[in-house]
Amino acid sequence: MTFEGEVVSVHIASVGGEPMMEVAQAQVVAGSGLAGDRYAEGVGTYSKKQGPDREVTLIEIEAIEALVRDHDIHLDAGQSRRNIVTRGVPLNHLVGSEFRVGDVLMRGVRLNEPCRYFENLLGIEGLHDALINRSGLNAQVISEGSVRAGDVIKPL
Repeated sequence: MTFEGEVVSVHIASVGGEPMMEVAQAQVVAGSGLAGDRYAEGVGTYSKKQGPDREVTLIEIEAIEALVRDHDIHLDAGQSRRNIVTRGVPLNHLVGSEFRVGDVLMRGVRLNEPCRYFENLLGIEGLHDALINRSGLNAQVISEGSVRAGDVIKPL
C-alpha cells in the first residue's frame, strides 16, 4: 500500500462529552494517547474499556465532506469526536498496519464504528447511519512524539 496523506487538524477534549478543542500541536504518549485528551487521562465516556484501541482516533476529512454531499449533514472536524483529521489517507486499510504521523509511529487496531451516544450527544439525527464504515480508525501509539496539522501520514 502506497500513499502519502496529511494531518488536517488535531483535537482533544479533557472530559468525556465535552466539545473537542482544536490544538496547534499535541504530544503523543505511547500507551496513553494525546496528552490532555480524555482517553489519555482515563476520563472518556468509554475509558472503562481499556486497551490499545483507545489511544488515538482518526477520521478522514473526505468522510466528513461526504456527510454534506450524501446526507445533508453538516459536521465540522471537531464535532467528529476524533483526535486526528486526515486527508488522502485510506484509514480503513490501515487496520493491522503500522504507519507514521509526522515522527510518531502508530498501529491501526480497529475501525471506529459510530454509536448512538455520538448521535445523541451532537443531536444530529441520521449521523450514526451515515457514518457506518466511515467513522475512522482507532490506533495504538508505538513511539512518542508530537503531531500537528500538515504532518505527513504514510504507511510503513
